[in-house]
Amino acid sequence: MAGMGKGKLKLAPLYGFGLSWAGLSAALPMQKLWAILLTAALAGLVAFLLGRSSAKKEQKKHQEELEKAREAARAAAAKKSYGPDIDPIIAEGNRALSEMGRLYLSIKDTEVRQKINEIMRITDKITQDAIADPSDIPQIKKFMNYYLPTTIKLLNAYDRMSSQGIEGDNLDRSMKSINEMLDQAIVAYKKRLDSLFENQALDIETDIEVMNTMLAREGLSGTKDFEI
Repeated sequence: MAGMGKGKLKLAPLYGFGLSWAGLSAALPMQKLWAILLTAALAGLVAFLLGRSSAKKEQKKHQEELEKAREAARAAAAKKSYGPDIDPIIAEGNRALSEMGRLYLSIKDTEVRQKINEIMRITDKITQDAIADPSDIPQIKKFMNYYLPTTIKLLNAYDRMSSQGIEGDNLDRSMKSINEMLDQAIVAYKKRLDSLFENQALDIETDIEVMNTMLAREGLSGTKDFEI
């Protein structure tokens, strides 16, 4: 049913053009050149207006569906509690992801949108690490309290500047600086995510050393120890 609805929206300009042409043809002397040109112009105008209206309706519907998905995700997260230390981090992470999702839809530059998408992907992994390893919470809080809000603040500034619809040295320079900053932010976010696995890496190395020692003691180690 949803596919049929989209199909009707896409065909609306064609229907409008055809009906307009038929109606005007019945009212105007189509054997005259001026009547043909007038009919074509008016029918084309109707098709254009219907096409623009259909595009707006489709975009609005997409935004409504995205917002519903966000609300469902927030509602699902709100139902489950991970404890007083973790819940605020999950809530802040969801809020940040929702805001970046809004900016992703608002900003038209493809390159910037790709960078926002990557930042959202890493942010989600960092947020979920609070559940997987609560010992990382101090590091995650530092990320949430400064790096993430600053990134969102700059993205909002980019969104405001890009929506002005004008060119200028100051606007162009500021937007370029923010775009370049996003590359640095992605690198920093990845390093932060990698650092969260430091404790796990140490635990794995300790487990492997213990395993190698036990196997050697039992004469089961063979010729080579386990390695990471």
